[in-house]
Amino acid sequence: MSSVIGDILCKGSTVIGVPLSSKQIRSFEVYAAELIKWNAKVNLTAITKDTEVAVKHFIDSLSLTPFITAGSNLLDIGSGAGFPIIPLSIAMPEIQMLSVDAVAKKIHFQRHIIRQLCLKNIEAMHARIEDLHKSHNKAFSIITSRAFTRLDRFISLAAPLLTDDGVLIAMKGEGAEDEIAASDDTFCAEGFAVTSEHHYSLPMGMGERVLTLIKRRQAA
Repeated sequence: MSSVIGDILCKGSTVIGVPLSSKQIRSFEVYAAELIKWNAKVNLTAITKDTEVAVKHFIDSLSLTPFITAGSNLLDIGSGAGFPIIPLSIAMPEIQMLSVDAVAKKIHFQRHIIRQLCLKNIEAMHARIEDLHKSHNKAFSIITSRAFTRLDRFISLAAPLLTDDGVLIAMKGEGAEDEIAASDDTFCAEGFAVTSEHHYSLPMGMGERVLTLIKRRQAA
């Protein structure tokens, strides 16, 4: 039986080059149903309509998949109700992933979804990102952030956790160019540089997005 979530994902994921199996689409349908159910009691997201959940949460999260390579070890900072990390885990179950958020109720929800969907190679940790460097120094080849904090703060928080050849991926909306320009001093101080920007439009006219890829500067 088709659903609004399933129909949008089937079409939208193909458009962005991330075709999903029927089993994966079913996982997203379960995820959406649980998100809406939990959100009635625990404030997890302001986005609760099926079409918006499918596009603004799921399709948007899946836009990262072309930039994640086999053998990556991924950290998602401030993942909230699990975006983008749980959609990425559904689509790429072989990748090792760690989700970190300082809000306990959001991590409880993520753990519930991980159990419900029997996801492997993913862990949800209740912690402050500032404390993570004590146990995970230079442990991650990819670190993502979706509307978690300012770009300059993201770089400062993530830098100690990133491998020397790793990449930071900041998911931003309109106005990303101004934020990048305002973060130049932090880029220089931390030894990072923007290597590429990828602009894309969400389906159904639901907004413009930018993926900003940032790496350490190479020594001369």
